[in-house]
Amino acid sequence: MKKNNMEYIIVVGCGRTGSHLANLLSKAGKSVVIIDKEEKKFEKLSEEFSGFMLEADAIEIDVLEQAKIAKADVLITAAADDSTNMMIAQVATKIYEVPLVLARVIDPAEIPVYEALEIQTISPTILSAQLLYELIMGKHKEEK
Repeated sequence: MKKNNMEYIIVVGCGRTGSHLANLLSKAGKSVVIIDKEEKKFEKLSEEFSGFMLEADAIEIDVLEQAKIAKADVLITAAADDSTNMMIAQVATKIYEVPLVLARVIDPAEIPVYEALEIQTISPTILSAQLLYELIMGKHKEEK
C-alpha cells in the first residue's frame, strides 16, 4: 500500500535544511515537492533534483492543495519561522490527515506547543547541544 512506502513527500522551506533534505529524498527516488516563497532559494537544489518546485507561500491552503497535500505521505516543515512551521504542520495533520508530519523547531521552548498538537518535531538546537555535550563528556567518539 502506497501510504506505508512514504513515496510522496512535501517539503516546506528551501533553505539549508529543506534543500538538503529534498536533494536526499529525490536521490533516494522519492517524489518530492518543495515549496518556498523565494525563487532564489531553489538554486540550493542540486542539478539532479527531480522533484517539483513551487514558488509560493505554503501557509495558503490553495498552495498546499496545488502541491497535492491530500496525496502526501509525508510533510516536513523546514521554514525559518517556528510559527509558520507550526501552522502548516497543524493544517497537514488536522485538516488533511497527512500520515507523517515532521516540523523543524528552532526554539526548543516551542516544543510543548507542538506536542500538545501531536506534531512530531526535530530541533537542530537540541540535537546540536546534545552532540556537543556528548563530545565534551567523551560519550561520543569522533569519526573521521
